[in-house]
Amino acid sequence: MDSTGVTDETALVSAAKAGDEQAFETLVRAHVDAVYGHALRFFGDPTAAEDATQEVFIKMFRSLESFDGRAALSTWLFRVTRNVCLDIARSRKHIPTPVDIADVDPPRSADAADAVALADAVEKAVRTLPPEERDALSAVAIFDLPYDEAAEVLGVPVGTVKSRVFRARKALATLLAEPGKEA
Repeated sequence: MDSTGVTDETALVSAAKAGDEQAFETLVRAHVDAVYGHALRFFGDPTAAEDATQEVFIKMFRSLESFDGRAALSTWLFRVTRNVCLDIARSRKHIPTPVDIADVDPPRSADAADAVALADAVEKAVRTLPPEERDALSAVAIFDLPYDEAAEVLGVPVGTVKSRVFRARKALATLLAEPGKEA
């Protein structure tokens, strides 16, 4: 609970719309990891992801009044994040880094660096996915959107989102499987 006594997201949004900077900061802190994670997966470059994340929250600040609350804030923010990433890519400020599937190395050792190696391998593997699958996976797995909300944001049927997420997860399981083991 912050000093304004606000705990739920709807109240935080209302407070932020009314000019409460602390409420806006609380919203940013609650969503910054998801926004950055999506941008990092989109660009494959931490610097570009940081730039996109900053741009997303500037847009959020400027257009929070347009958020009508019909969908969850995370749904609206996913749409803003996706659009910012696409706009940056279109403006050629940054072109997504292609990753060759052959460069994806699953972690092989069982030492303390496993978590870091796995995270790096997952990021590389995610960047090899087609953009449609990457977006669907980000919406469902990072932004934690229900399939129907992800479908609305992505402008496709629910079944399409489900199949894209399924294909993405299957591809990741195959790419990240240890050599000699079945995925």
